[in-house]
This record gives sequence, structure tokens and C-alpha cells, in this order.
Amino acid sequence: MIAKKQTKLLIILDGWGHSDVVENNAIAQAETPIWDKLNEQFPHSLISTSGKEVGLPGEQMGNSEVGHLNLGAGRVVKQDFTRIHNEIGNGDFFRNPILRNSLDYANDNNKAVHIMGLLSDGGVHSHE
Repeated sequence: MIAKKQTKLLIILDGWGHSDVVENNAIAQAETPIWDKLNEQFPHSLISTSGKEVGLPGEQMGNSEVGHLNLGAGRVVKQDFTRIHNEIGNGDFFRNPILRNSLDYANDNNKAVHIMGLLSDGGVHSHE
């Protein structure tokens, strides 16, 4: 017997959060008849979009880029922020051969090293 194909649909609503708290919650207070009907008639679930569940440290807030990367991969993808933080913590960052070779070359040849980056408390694209 041939199994009947089941149609599946993945709906991603960027910026559409979920909270049981109604006060100051525009989504909970809005009239959303189509969304309400979908929730009543079809199976659905919520996913976590921050912290270790999406490859960020602790309770660090995620963003669209992080969420889409993890959904597309089908697994937790450690973000650069987490990887660099962990490597500084365990010392691997300071043993990175590309970094070491660049610094050694600059030092041995009396050259400058220019390091560029972003600095903010945002956490995904930059960190203090």
C-alpha cells in the first residue's frame, strides 16, 4: 500500500513573539482571526530563539539571522560570539596559529597590527 503524502507547512513570523501576558502586548491585543483559526485547527509549537538553544551564551537574545541559520541547519549552530568567548576562556584563542603567526610576523618585522571590530552590548554582532 502506498502511503498518502502529508502536506507540511513551516511558517516563520519574524518579530511575532509569544507571551501569555496581555498587558503591553500588541500581538495578544490585536484581532488576528486567521492566526487564531490556524492555531485552533492545526498542530503547532513554539521554539526558543535565544541563548544556548540557538548557539548563543546564557540568555543572550537572538535575532533573525541566528534563528534562520539554526532552522535551516536543523541543529544548534554555535555562533561566532559563543565560539570566540569559549576559545578565550579555554585559551585556544591565544594559540590560534593564524593570529599567532600574524602577531609574530608583525613583531619580528617591526610592523603594526590593525584590529577592527564592533563594540556594543548587542551581543550578536558585537560585544563589550
